[in-house]
Amino acid sequence: MNIATAEELDDVPQPKGHGFEIVRYREDRGNFTALRQLEEVPGMAGNADGLDNLLTL
Repeated sequence: MNIATAEELDDVPQPKGHGFEIVRYREDRGNFTALRQLEEVPGMAGNADGLDNLLTL
């Protein structure tokens, strides 16, 4: 999560299409410390469930 590009994040099914927003959030606020922070990314509310099996910090 903390080093992936927007394109790499878009390859993961659940955040697909939100890679740009995730990277922008990370650049603005710093690295993610927990996957639940994805809920704060615009468009990701409710879409972060189950990502702990697909993404790592």
